[in-house]
Amino acid sequence: MAVLIDPPSWPAHGTLFSHLVSTESLGELHSFADAAGIPRRAFDEDHYDVPARRYRELVERGAQEVSGADLVRALIRSGLRVPARRRAPRLRAALASRWASLLPAEPALGEELLDRWAEPHRSYHTPSHLLAVLEALDELLQPADLPRRRTVLLAAWFHDAVYEGVAGEDERASAALAADRLGAAGVREVQEVQRLVLLTATHDPAPGDRAGELLCDADLSVLGAAEEDYLRYSRAVREEYAHIPDGAFTEGRRAVLVRLLALDPLFRTAVARERWSAQARANLERELASLA
Repeated sequence: MAVLIDPPSWPAHGTLFSHLVSTESLGELHSFADAAGIPRRAFDEDHYDVPARRYRELVERGAQEVSGADLVRALIRSGLRVPARRRAPRLRAALASRWASLLPAEPALGEELLDRWAEPHRSYHTPSHLLAVLEALDELLQPADLPRRRTVLLAAWFHDAVYEGVAGEDERASAALAADRLGAAGVREVQEVQRLVLLTATHDPAPGDRAGELLCDADLSVLGAAEEDYLRYSRAVREEYAHIPDGAFTEGRRAVLVRLLALDPLFRTAVARERWSAQARANLERELASLA
């Protein structure tokens, strides 16, 4: 666990700036910054930009001096680095383009959903997660799925549109939001979208429920991510439950991991099983061992 700082070498606003990062969690980074009086507006998704005049003070407060290259490598290893393509402006533009292709007559609804996904209290259920689910569906959807494609994609957009960290309640509220907004827009698939959103509370579609299998596999695709991306996911989950004491969180998280490892199969579609199953089980077992 450490907070790192690189030498001031990034020019802006008539001075040079350093980067301040954590190798452990954004919570640690924000706590260090708050204690040092660094404003939250200086935070840029995975680091703080701090002016050269504060460099020595921050080192004295405990930030470890490293080179710029070492700081980037440490941030990548930590799993906290946000890739350029997933930074807020590019990410919102990419998602807005996808929405325009999906429901072009409802741009205002797309903006509302993007605003909801970008709420500041979220750490994992963010626009990055939404894009990851949509990209997973890009891989899973087959030509034969064309009749259900729009329905599944709409369900992906709504499945965590309401998120307060209350399992079951969030899914019900998201389904209700889908019913209200899509009903007002005259979308004919509204009831099926509702059903699919509610299904993400359990990720347990019935055999033969192809639409449910597609959405649930896409939502769980992060489990089969590369090790550093899985680490970023698990830390973001902890951030979202920062109000839960460590002991209670560990107990609850262990139960979730055991339940996921007991699923056979973990993924329902053939493509997901082939691409993500082995890595997912390795990730889940590694995290479970770390909680022992």
